[in-house]
Formats: sequence, structure tokens, C-alpha cells
Amino acid sequence: MNRTVRNIIIIAAVVVLAAILVGTCFTVVKAGHTGVVLTFGAVENKMMGEGLNFKIPFVQTVVQMNNRTQKTETQGTASSKDLQILSYVVAVNYHVDDPSSAKLYQDVGMDYGNVIIVPAIQESIKAVSAQFTAEELITKRQTVGDQIKDALAEKIGSYGITVEMFNIVNFDFSEEFNAAVEAKQTAQQQALKAEQDLARIEVEAKQKITQAQAEAESIKLVQDALSVSPDYVEYIKWNKWDGKLPTVMGGNSDLLIGIDELTKDGE
Repeated sequence: MNRTVRNIIIIAAVVVLAAILVGTCFTVVKAGHTGVVLTFGAVENKMMGEGLNFKIPFVQTVVQMNNRTQKTETQGTASSKDLQILSYVVAVNYHVDDPSSAKLYQDVGMDYGNVIIVPAIQESIKAVSAQFTAEELITKRQTVGDQIKDALAEKIGSYGITVEMFNIVNFDFSEEFNAAVEAKQTAQQQALKAEQDLARIEVEAKQKITQAQAEAESIKLVQDALSVSPDYVEYIKWNKWDGKLPTVMGGNSDLLIGIDELTKDGE
């Protein structure tokens, strides 16, 4: 191999090594993430923002912590104030605060969801559900959810994790309790129907009494009128006449003869 070829190979190798060295001097932090800087494995106080950042090659490494909204869903059991067993499924939306990313990585690591958040959810649910009866856990679901969210936020807030939303996906109890609730609702509906029927009967009775009173008053008025004028009956009869003369049946001939015709014949 001649000297020229050897020089070309050396220059090419230097260029490649230089490119590799330059490449290790920079790192790109993804959108919605914070770069936690490790110098020889030790966490630095300084963190990197989104985009292109410089780092010391072979000395520093960068761990990307997710600061976007994340969701975790968990299920388990708890007890109510009246010792009913509650089965639940809940969903929590949360995010890691940017300034707390390095501290969280240093103290907990990347698996903070399973290490911190899920146990905190379970503990918060047990603490709050023990303050309510099983029936209240159903009827006051929004209040229960708000209290669980507050308890959870207090537990994980010290780690720099913010709870955005807490949703109760499902609360369920034993079949015996569900049957008891259904029986109670049925009894309440029957009692309400009985009250409504009683009210209707009372109204109908009052209507009949009112109608009877009105009829009695009407009879009294007629009697009073008759006592004053005997011709009052004739007056009532003429007021109710429709102006048509009646017809009569003649013998067995089934012939109806109008009184008007008889009047004409008589003329």
C-alpha cells in the first residue's frame, strides 16, 4: 500500500471519529420531556429543556422524563363505614412537574407509576371509603371522588406529581347488598304509589262532596223558587223544549202521525 492511499485512509478515519465525537456532544430532548443530566451516573441539578442540547461526551448521559399527561387505571377492594366490601375501578390522569423531574428520577426512578402512584391511589380509596356507608358511596359518588382526589394529591404532591383528574370508573358491592338496595327501592316506590293513590282517593271524595253540595244547592234553589211562584216549573219546561212537536203511534199500523198533520186536518 503506497503512502497516498494510507494517508487517505487515515484522514477518513479521523473524519469518522470526529463526526462520532461531535455526535456524542449533542442530544435531543423530545417534546413534552425534561432531560435529566447524569455525570458519571450522578444526577445533576441542571436539567435540559426540549430540543438540541450540548453534553460532555463519554462523561454525561441524559435521561428523558415524561412531563406530559399520563393515565393509570387500577382496581382493588376496600371497606365502607358499615363494613360492606367495595370493589372499584378508577382512572387517574397526572403529570410530573418539570422542576421535579431530576429529584423524582433520583429518588424513585422511571417506574414511579407502580412505586408511588398506584399504592397511593389504593391507600386514598381505602381511607376515604371508610368514612362513608355503602349507600352513601353510591349516592354521594361525586363527593367521594373529590375527597379521594384531594387525598391522592396530598400523598404524591411531595414528589412533584400533579393529579389532573380522578374518575371512578366503577363501584360495585356484593350481590346481597345489591339485592337489599333493590328491595329498599321497591318498597319506597310502593309506598310512594300508596301515597299517590290515597291522595287521588281523597281528591275524588272531595269532588263528589262538592258535586253533592252543588246538587243540593240547586234543589234548594228550585224549591225556593217554587215556594215563591208555582209557575216556575212551567218556565223550566218551556226553556228546555227544543221547539219540535212530538209524534204519536197510531194503533198497530206502525204509522207515525205528526201532531202538525193532525192540526192541519182539524183545520
